[in-house]
Amino acid sequence: MAGGKLTPRQKMINLMYLVFIAMLALNMSKEVLSAFGLMNERFEAANTASKASNEQLLQALDLKAAEAKGDFIAAAATAHKVETATKKFYDFIETCKAETLKKVKPEENGKLPYEQMDKGENLDNSWFIGDGYTKRGKEVIAAIEAYKAEMKTALSDSKYKAIVAEVNKAFDIADVTTHEGLKDKFLNYHFKGFPAIASLSKLSAWQSDVKKAESEVYSSALGKAAVDESSYSRFQAIVVLDKNAYFQGETVTGKVVLGKYDENAQFSGFKGPGKLVNGQAVLSMTAGGVGEQTIAGSFNFTENGKAIPLPFKGTYVVVPRPNSATISADKMNVVYRGVTNPITVSFAGVSDNNVTASAPGLVKAGANGKYTMKPGNGTEVKINVTAKLPDGKSVADTKVFRIKSIPNPEGTIGGSLGPVKGQKSRLEASTIGAALPDFDFEVSLNVVQFSMKVAGQPTVVVNGNKLNAQAKAALARTTRGDQVIFSEIKTKLVGSDIELKRTSTVIYEIQ
Repeated sequence: MAGGKLTPRQKMINLMYLVFIAMLALNMSKEVLSAFGLMNERFEAANTASKASNEQLLQALDLKAAEAKGDFIAAAATAHKVETATKKFYDFIETCKAETLKKVKPEENGKLPYEQMDKGENLDNSWFIGDGYTKRGKEVIAAIEAYKAEMKTALSDSKYKAIVAEVNKAFDIADVTTHEGLKDKFLNYHFKGFPAIASLSKLSAWQSDVKKAESEVYSSALGKAAVDESSYSRFQAIVVLDKNAYFQGETVTGKVVLGKYDENAQFSGFKGPGKLVNGQAVLSMTAGGVGEQTIAGSFNFTENGKAIPLPFKGTYVVVPRPNSATISADKMNVVYRGVTNPITVSFAGVSDNNVTASAPGLVKAGANGKYTMKPGNGTEVKINVTAKLPDGKSVADTKVFRIKSIPNPEGTIGGSLGPVKGQKSRLEASTIGAALPDFDFEVSLNVVQFSMKVAGQPTVVVNGNKLNAQAKAALARTTRGDQVIFSEIKTKLVGSDIELKRTSTVIYEIQ
């Protein structure tokens, strides 16, 4: 600003300039507050995901402890101690967040008013007195110390040393040295005088650190227990047959191996229907009568100079020669008109190259019995199957599938299922579409016509999938709270002349 005597006009210009600078500063403050709000949203979303993931990890560990026992039992016990400590501290932090949000009313959309959360008097009055802490502030410090102590006790095994160090670092409550070289108490430095939204984000970050440590414990516990359980003496003998079922009189082939195959392992004293070859028992015998048959025996392996006996026992099923086919729709028990339906055709005990299937609209789609079908008119389609058995004989079978039309689609606005809320400008630029949210097939739909109705105005019929000039004119006369109804939506399959049955009405509310 220039000094000296100023004209009234110059004074007015200077004043406007000051107001402009103040407005810029205010806008920057709102942007920062909104940024903290978005950061808090991301932390909370990540915490929700971590909670679900950690629950799954703990369930997996409990299942391992119940099934495999051994070291998994100790690992599960450690994990549950960590779960208890984590929940206790996580819930305490939640009370601190509730304290931060006292007297803060969410907006109509459920979100917090970030730009209005620029004051921090809730925590300032609750946690601090002078340069020290109130009773509540001391409770916060005590909760942090208790969490660290409980985690240290639960994770006494040296394999968790890095996790304990990470927890101590994340929740180090020692005094903080400021940029000016002065000492400041932990809570003072991180929360005193800060906007409520900044404090809320910090508390959500604490919860994120807690969930991260919990996840690392569970993952480490699972991994370590699995390594301990992989001791050579823990393995069991497994009967592995080349096939699970055999024709009567057919030769049964397979092998008996340890859970971890090692061709350098030394085995001896094999008893069973076969012989030892390179660390595995190769079986060869004639299948018995139809039904379940048993294979049993034993052999020895040497560990620490001692012969350890290892018995084995398994079963196989002998089935009669097939006389019917197995036909299944990969998606469901019907086929749909207008889409490509995947079909699997197989004959028990017969290779795919010896199986032939035929039906109107049925086409081979690769190996292993894969076909596709595009049914035509009518209400059912018959699939005929012929199979050539290993002995040269042929058998045939037939299956009937129902043909159904694609279900009625639901109307969408800008890709969103109704009801939809938003500004006029959003609706004006949106595409009216259709979707099949509960349909098992991926199909492309195209809206070719719809009717638009606003209360107090005549219905507008639009060809295509976007608002025309007449519809936009009707939209321009709406006000906040008005509902725009889209009905009589005509939908076609992309690349087809098939017009689907009635598409449901969708509503847009002006905001």
